[in-house]
Amino acid sequence: MNAVDRASMVWRKSSRSGSNSNCVEVASTPAVTAVRDSKNPDGPTLAFPVASFARALRTL
Repeated sequence: MNAVDRASMVWRKSSRSGSNSNCVEVASTPAVTAVRDSKNPDGPTLAFPVASFARALRTL
């Protein structure tokens, strides 16, 4: 998978998380859905092909 330009991505988190930073954030491009720790936005990011991420969410 190609590197993801995290700086240009629009990150979002659940509205239920409030101002708390103990959650994950997600961002999408046409090719990937990226996930990161909201407490460490400059830390590692997991990037999944969009279809794989959608399948994972359906199984949860």
